[in-house]
Amino acid sequence: MSRISVRGFAVASATAVTTVGAVVGVASGSTPAVDDNNFEAAAADTTLLADIPAGQQAQVQTASLTQQADAQASAADAAAKRSVEEAARIQAAKDAKSKKQAAEAKLEKERQDKKDAAERASRSEIRSASTFAQQGSYTVAEIKAMARQIVPADQFQCFSNIVNVESTWNYRASNPSSGAYGLVQALPGSKMSTAGADWQTNPATQIKWGLSYMNGKYQSPCGAWSFWQGNHWY
Repeated sequence: MSRISVRGFAVASATAVTTVGAVVGVASGSTPAVDDNNFEAAAADTTLLADIPAGQQAQVQTASLTQQADAQASAADAAAKRSVEEAARIQAAKDAKSKKQAAEAKLEKERQDKKDAAERASRSEIRSASTFAQQGSYTVAEIKAMARQIVPADQFQCFSNIVNVESTWNYRASNPSSGAYGLVQALPGSKMSTAGADWQTNPATQIKWGLSYMNGKYQSPCGAWSFWQGNHWY
């Protein structure tokens, strides 16, 4: 029977055995490489496979291969765990981004719904000019009282500001050079006929038309007043 060293066997089988027969571990981790020139010197320090009782040789080889397999399995488990953790991190980031976008979309929708509701409420509060009794003439106080009933409360001050600078609440105010007429100085004044045939003599008709114009072009009297402040017309 030839004498094959355990180190030699380790090189061939990727396992190693200590001098007392215990398994050292995977050759790639515990057995240094030995070149041909130093092989014999290294072999002198090893236990020969033939020196191990025949009944134990198979156990030694099996134990060494088992340890190698365990090490490989542990490495594979660690790699799999890292892969799972990385996948979970990426998914968590995606989920967080999706939740943020959904929250922002919901908030924007709520803001738009509130804006739409306010606009609907604003329009629903506009009273028909026909609900006001016709008079031969109107005082500024009476005209303002009409406006407060027609114009939404949160828009009244802006509406009043525009009327102040355009006509000083004179429903018969006329600009001979441009043809603008009435409280809101409609140009031409005949535009207000869409709100009523009495547009020349009824402040309520002029207020109704003016509010409709401001809502249509500037979304609200306050939008119209903001534009007026920057341009001195609207």
